[in-house]
Amino acid sequence: MPLLTENHKIERTSTTAELFAKYPHLQENARAFRVKALVDVDPKRLLYVQQREFAATTPADNSVTVIGSDDATTCHLVLVRHTGSGAACLAHCDGSSTQSEVALIVKAVTTLSSNAKEGRLELHLVGGFDDEAKTSHNLSLSILAAFQKQTEDIHLVTCCITELNDILTDGIHRPVVYGIGVDVKSGEVFPASFPCRGPAEQLRSARTFTGGSMVDLYDSSKQQVKIGPCKWSPNKDIKFWLTQDDKTILKYLSTSPLAEPPHFVQHIKTTIQFLLDHPNPDSLFPKGQPQLYHRTEPGDWERVL
Repeated sequence: MPLLTENHKIERTSTTAELFAKYPHLQENARAFRVKALVDVDPKRLLYVQQREFAATTPADNSVTVIGSDDATTCHLVLVRHTGSGAACLAHCDGSSTQSEVALIVKAVTTLSSNAKEGRLELHLVGGFDDEAKTSHNLSLSILAAFQKQTEDIHLVTCCITELNDILTDGIHRPVVYGIGVDVKSGEVFPASFPCRGPAEQLRSARTFTGGSMVDLYDSSKQQVKIGPCKWSPNKDIKFWLTQDDKTILKYLSTSPLAEPPHFVQHIKTTIQFLLDHPNPDSLFPKGQPQLYHRTEPGDWERVL
């Protein structure tokens, strides 16, 4: 079935500029989204999604009010929500395996919406900017193409991507919106930042840094975050990066060196140090079992296994 906008089938386009020219209301929606107030999300009811992770839940979840993700430069934040069930799935996609990732996102929402008697699937895309290498542009097109191949009707509502998420400051292109949240109770989608990116932020970052594929972070039926088990090989050579200056780390370890948020370099260094401190990830997963976390009464994530 087609990808739709305002109940019209979206035709394949070879550029994002062509897409926005054909469907000018998407430009209007993107501009409206860009100027929404940035929300600093309270971690007490937040489920944070890192790069190459997705998470889905419903309004019935007592542990999660907002699913969110940020630090997206060339990456795209992909949100699918069913208007009948209220089920929502947010993913942080970097182009590693877009076709299979989109299928996982759609399946997560349709599975949670199987009992819904009415409603439709709505898609919100945010991320990327007008980067010189056209990484954002290529990812935008591949994500749209992947959704056009899905069997379900999917309605594109927000498309704040690439050139419509770009701002030129002092001659440097950067994203306007780096992060979004979705209130799973109300369905509101908004630009967001997050002071807390747990649980197990460093472990999850290490999994992605070492090439881990897209994973489902959350079991909504148990209201538990599930991490791992992860696999990586000892690599003492990465210690080299801890001796390098910020400019070098940005140049070689980022797809968009001039557009990264201020904490990017420290995040990379912390991740590398975690890998050096844990050369064998088996020690982090006793008996090969995943790490599980649940929400405590005060609102923190606490490890249960």
